Amino acid sequence: MLRRWGSAHVRAALLALFVTFLWSTSFVLIKVGLQQNIPPLTFAGLRYTMAFLVLLPLALLSPARRAVLRRLSAVDWLRLAALGVIYYAITQGTQFIALDRLPSATVSLFLNFSAVTIALLGMVFLKEYLTGWQWAGVAVSLVGAVIYLHPIGFPAAQVVGVIAVVSGMLANSVSSVLGRAVNRGGGLPPLVVTAVSMGVGALLMLALGLLTEGWPILTAQSWLLIAVLALVNTALAFTLWNLALQVLSAAESSVINNTMLIQIAVLAWLFLGEALDAKAVTGLALAALGTLLVQLRRAPVRQVAPALPVRGAEGVDPGAG
Repeated sequence: MLRRWGSAHVRAALLALFVTFLWSTSFVLIKVGLQQNIPPLTFAGLRYTMAFLVLLPLALLSPARRAVLRRLSAVDWLRLAALGVIYYAITQGTQFIALDRLPSATVSLFLNFSAVTIALLGMVFLKEYLTGWQWAGVAVSLVGAVIYLHPIGFPAAQVVGVIAVVSGMLANSVSSVLGRAVNRGGGLPPLVVTAVSMGVGALLMLALGLLTEGWPILTAQSWLLIAVLALVNTALAFTLWNLALQVLSAAESSVINNTMLIQIAVLAWLFLGEALDAKAVTGLALAALGTLLVQLRRAPVRQVAPALPVRGAEGVDPGAG
C-alpha cells in the first residue's frame, strides 16, 4: 500500500512521523484517564499488560523466535527481567505518576533529557565518547531547560511529580544502556526482548498498583483509553517504528523523534488547556535542538531495530514506549 506514492525514504519518514504523533497523543490520553481517577500505577500496569498480551503471540508465532526463547540462559533471563523492571515498572510507572501531578510539556521536557544522560552513561559504560557537536548539544539542552523552568520552583503538590519524572528519566537512561548492551551481540530478536521485558515489567507494575491503589472502578471510556494506549500507541506503534527503522538512518530517526517535544506541547495546549508563553516555547525549542545535536553522532546508514519500543512509552530514548 505504501508503494503507491513517494520514495522509500519519504514513506519511511512519514510513517515514523505518524508514530511520533501517536506517542505524543499518549500524553493527552493518559492525562484524560488520570482525570477520570484511574490510579497511575494501575493505569500503567493495565496498559502494558494488555500490550504484552498482544505482543506475546506475535513473538511465539515464529519458529525461530520460539527457538531463541528455548535457548535463553539464566543470565539472559536475568538481563531481560532487569530490563523489564527498570524500563517498564520504574520508567513508565514514574511517568504516569508524574503526569498525574505535572503539566505534559514539563514531563516531556524532563524525559527528553534521557538523550543527554544516555550519552553521558554511554561514555562510562560503553566507551562511546561524545563529539564536540554533542557536547554543544548538552549545553544547548541545559540552556533550554533553564529558560523553560525559570524561575525554577514547583508548588508543594508538584514536588512528588518532579521526583517521579527525574527518577523515570534516570531509569530510562540506565535501561537504554542496558538494552544496547543486551543487543550488541545481535542474538536476541527485538520482539523477543520487548515481549519478555514488557511482560516482567507490566505484571510487576500491575501487581504494585493493585496492592497500593486497589482495583479501580473503570468505565467503558476508561477501558477504551487503556485499549487504545495498549493496542495502538504501544503494540502497533512499536511495529510501525521498527518498520520505518529498516529504511531510516539513526540521524533521520533522531530528527523525527525530537519533534515529539513540540508535538506534545501543542497537543496539550489544544486538548488539555496547558498554555505556553513565548519563554516556555523558546526553552522547549532549544531543549529539542540540543537533544537532537546529542543524538546526531556518526552512525551506520542503516539503523538496527531497537530492543525497546523507541519512545514506545512516550518520551523515552530511541523509545518507549
